[in-house]
Amino acid sequence: MALVLAVVFGVIFSSSYILTEKKLTKLAKEIRDENIICRLNILKNKKYKTLSEFEKQLENRLSKPDLKSFQGLIIKAAYHNPALSWIEWMGIVFLRALKMIVIPLIFTSIISGIITIGSGQNLGRLGLKTLLYYVSTSVLAILSGLFFVNVFQPGTGADIKGLETMSDFSIQQKNLKDILIEIVPDNIFKSLVNNDLLSVIFLSLLVGIFITQLDKKNNGMLSGLFSSLFELFMKITMFIIRLAPLGIFGLVAKVIADQDNIGNLVHNLGSFIFCVTSALFIHALLTLPLLTYLFGRNNPLRHLNNMTSALLTAFSTASSAATLPLTMNNVKEKSGVSEKIANFTLPIGATVNMDGTAIYITAVVMFIAQITGMEMGVKEQLIILLTALLASIGTAAIPMASLVIITIILNIFGLPFEMIAIILPVDRILDMFRTTVNVWSDSCGAVIIAKSEGEQLKV
Repeated sequence: MALVLAVVFGVIFSSSYILTEKKLTKLAKEIRDENIICRLNILKNKKYKTLSEFEKQLENRLSKPDLKSFQGLIIKAAYHNPALSWIEWMGIVFLRALKMIVIPLIFTSIISGIITIGSGQNLGRLGLKTLLYYVSTSVLAILSGLFFVNVFQPGTGADIKGLETMSDFSIQQKNLKDILIEIVPDNIFKSLVNNDLLSVIFLSLLVGIFITQLDKKNNGMLSGLFSSLFELFMKITMFIIRLAPLGIFGLVAKVIADQDNIGNLVHNLGSFIFCVTSALFIHALLTLPLLTYLFGRNNPLRHLNNMTSALLTAFSTASSAATLPLTMNNVKEKSGVSEKIANFTLPIGATVNMDGTAIYITAVVMFIAQITGMEMGVKEQLIILLTALLASIGTAAIPMASLVIITIILNIFGLPFEMIAIILPVDRILDMFRTTVNVWSDSCGAVIIAKSEGEQLKV
């Protein structure tokens, strides 16, 4: 409903551009160049229905250096859509709320995940096998996502208007050496305050690993603390996600209202959906069954049939956590995995094994990079792979939680977070697909690990 209403609103109340006397006076104080203001006076009180028309007039009136320096400022001043101002705030608040929860959620979830994997007997053979499987499948999933977005380039040629005026639209591409250095924080509190997300992930990993090395008393106290904090921030995240319809309405209405050519946006968004779903299907129907057959020596089709009810539940709820009881029941009762293996691998998998989410995160970042014209070479895509792998550990097993994680990689490359509004209309349906892949991967992992432990299965 929010999406449909936003599209209707955006079409009816489309944005225009006009430089009034008041706006020119304000611009004069910011630009402080009488020559530029005189040139802009020619455009005073003339209304332009599209951004392209207004930009063309600016190109005719200003020199290239002046245009490069002040174009964003002038466009922002000329922007005119009184109706949109009544609802745009909902999208802005939604984005701010997502940004607010990123650091605490990532910090506590990664620590909780590491503690779960690394505590007690989990450091043994079974834990290493589980961790190896989850890392391997996540890497294969990310590579699938990178393959499709590189081949089909869904964001190339997209002409997205208006979003760049929502924030300072500056892409600051860092080299690999700087990124590696900045991973290690020189001041942990500064990193937390400044949202240096790679540093926060690094710190979270260190804290999680060394909590497992403490004595039983301190280990238990800190494990309980971070588990409780993670649960707290999960509940806050769920509250924010419940506001998604309002946020989507505010954001999508602005996207539609600001477009010169809606068909162009639909085309690029369709290409993005194709890339994501293709990568998901390849991973789910080729990669995972092949791993199940080769390493688990099991019949993947029979196991898929056993998991049907859990996969349908995952698709409808878009939540690995909500599906977990049914997943565990199907794996144990139908596929024959022992209670020991299922109870160990599946709860961890619902927390740290996010193959479908990793594909989606990768595709979104590449899509936004292509829209903004940022060059993504091999080293940049390697950083995406590593960061998506680590970030997926901290993805909550709830609908739309990946939106929080996407901010990590966008932040690393200096990409504008506001561009996430482009994929919000299709996030929910793609969430259903990627959650199904997450659950399917968890179940395949349980079967493979059980077989490696010498168990006799029903598949």
